[in-house]
Amino acid sequence: VRLHATKAYFDMAYLLEQFPAVHATFNFTPSLLRQLDEIGRGTIRDLFLERAQRPAAQLTDEEKAFLIRHFFSANWATMVRPYPRYHELLVKRGGESDRHSLMKTARQFSTQDFLDLQVWHNLAWFGYGTVHRYPRLAALRAKNRGFTEEDKQEVLALQRVAVQEIVPLYRRLAERGQIELTTTPFFHPILPLVIDTDFTRRARPDLPLPSRFRAPEDAEAQLRLAVEFHRRTFGRAPVGLWPSEGSVCPELLPMVHRTGLRWLATDEGIAARSFEQAGQPWHRHRALYQPYRAGEDGQDITIVFRDRDLSDAFGFVYHKTNPDSAAEDVLRRLRTIVHDAPQDRVLIPIILDGENPWEHYHDGGEHFLSRLYRAFTARELDQEGTIRLQASTLSDGLAAVPPTQQLPTLHSGSWINQDYKIWIGHAEDNRGWDLLGHTRARLIELAATLPPDRAESAWQELYAAEGSDWFWWYGDDFDTDYKQEFDRLFRTHLRNVWLFMGLAPPESLNEPIAALAPHTVPDRVTQPVATLTPTIDGLVTDFFEWRGAGSIATQPPLGAMWKAEGLFTAIHFGWSRDHLYLRLDPDAAAEPRQQGLAIELLLHGPRGLYRISCALAPPGPDSFVLAQRDKSETWQTVGSYRTVCRRTILELAVPTKELHLEEGDTLHLSLVVREHGLEVARYPHHTPAALTVPGAEFDAAMWRV
Repeated sequence: VRLHATKAYFDMAYLLEQFPAVHATFNFTPSLLRQLDEIGRGTIRDLFLERAQRPAAQLTDEEKAFLIRHFFSANWATMVRPYPRYHELLVKRGGESDRHSLMKTARQFSTQDFLDLQVWHNLAWFGYGTVHRYPRLAALRAKNRGFTEEDKQEVLALQRVAVQEIVPLYRRLAERGQIELTTTPFFHPILPLVIDTDFTRRARPDLPLPSRFRAPEDAEAQLRLAVEFHRRTFGRAPVGLWPSEGSVCPELLPMVHRTGLRWLATDEGIAARSFEQAGQPWHRHRALYQPYRAGEDGQDITIVFRDRDLSDAFGFVYHKTNPDSAAEDVLRRLRTIVHDAPQDRVLIPIILDGENPWEHYHDGGEHFLSRLYRAFTARELDQEGTIRLQASTLSDGLAAVPPTQQLPTLHSGSWINQDYKIWIGHAEDNRGWDLLGHTRARLIELAATLPPDRAESAWQELYAAEGSDWFWWYGDDFDTDYKQEFDRLFRTHLRNVWLFMGLAPPESLNEPIAALAPHTVPDRVTQPVATLTPTIDGLVTDFFEWRGAGSIATQPPLGAMWKAEGLFTAIHFGWSRDHLYLRLDPDAAAEPRQQGLAIELLLHGPRGLYRISCALAPPGPDSFVLAQRDKSETWQTVGSYRTVCRRTILELAVPTKELHLEEGDTLHLSLVVREHGLEVARYPHHTPAALTVPGAEFDAAMWRV
């Protein structure tokens, strides 16, 4: 929170301030607001801050190892490499991170190295907004190295000032009507699961579940506490809600209405599943860009659904291209939506994972957002007398485009795969829910006998344990270096409930839930075990034609953010004596997107870099183009080939002689998917797959029963 506050939290409001004609909506989770307040007032501290404040000459060996391990926690490409001294320190550290190597590396760092590292870990996290607002930061960045303890304290003091400025900055923008501020249930719980974990079965009847957890009164308390805290913080109550992870169910709607909230937002996948559940066809371009009423008369709520493709592009696509091209792509998409929509008035909800995308942009997104905001300000998309497009808050948008239709029913799910699997169903998740349920049951028994202050504290700790973030990291869906820390904190909240009840916490709360598994290689590539002779007809002609092929995993990599790709269900590759083969199994759910998709197969061999290009638009390519990069870094066409076909699958054969490959050569392969020219996916996700050109004895060597 402390580091994000000096970057994205500050930047987003700062930049919008420069464009008063552009209006937007910002959602603050109350637990985040509480942390900002506590950090700004200095009533809480964190271990990273304590390690940064320690005079470099007084660091112990353990503290030095901590700095070596943790003070490069930033996006290396955009927040470390651009600063020569910070990058120099990273190179000096290297990639190893086990305890023995950290202690060894720490001995190679001088006191000045550690002092510079303490400064840069905090200085690199300042975004363009804070750097513009506080010019001293730019001067310190220009100094680059040789920082003093006084320089460090100045950086940390400006950091605290920036944290203190966040809420007043957003409040000013809200009071002048440029932004709308919305809320989320207080501790970011998945409310449908708090209401009843058995709701999981509505979307995923196959998942094993914990003992039933059912606490609708807790769900309503999380909403009520959120609205009250928001009112105290910003001076007015919110009317809009982003339910944690877009998680909704029908039972949630009357609770939302009773707390004074009048609209909520979730993902378009929920809308599609709701229509499907009601037996009605889902026509995206006609149904998505309008609000709906949901719930019983008198307690109905307005629901809007995010444009997933456009919203995800901000988070996962646009940082890979130049800012002007990215902004033009947004404008192109908006023009297309307006052109294709049958209604006279449309509402286009672009809903982002707030602070997370911007650290992947080389300038924090300043150029891209500025170009976009200038386009809205100059009304570049307007057409006199026919089209007027306004960047609006959601409440103002709903006033201009009020709901005219009732949602036929509301699907129970989140914005991730339209279910709750991330947070329940894995053995670790389920154990967490069981511990939560056991603790809550005991609190219910004893709450009335406790002094009011202790009862209130116990409930606050339980509500915190109901938050979604603990369960996000349990199981094998996502990974982080701090997984054990999340586990410890979850169990600490539960232990605190028992302590406030005056009871000894159960021994089970001292036992880790998260498995202590070693880190695995993130890209799963399986090598071929037999040569192939497939028929290039776009069909699985028979069971055996791709048997023995290699494969590349299509799942997104582990990490803190979730992304829907869903382009292919499988990727296979293999060899014959004279061809390299590739097979792509398209995901049927992604078919509507494929009109604008193209693939590039990058093949880096010992005698050159080659690129194979073809479109994915139906009915499919009838040829592909092979090009080779020359010494001037330009692509020269080698030829066009017709050994490609797409029907139910896409199959492609490349003559190995054209790649100048010889037996035993190593070939590095990457598959890039582009949408309207912008990269949207890459397989493998992290590093190219290394393939070895087989020899005449390959099948005999690989033969097995």
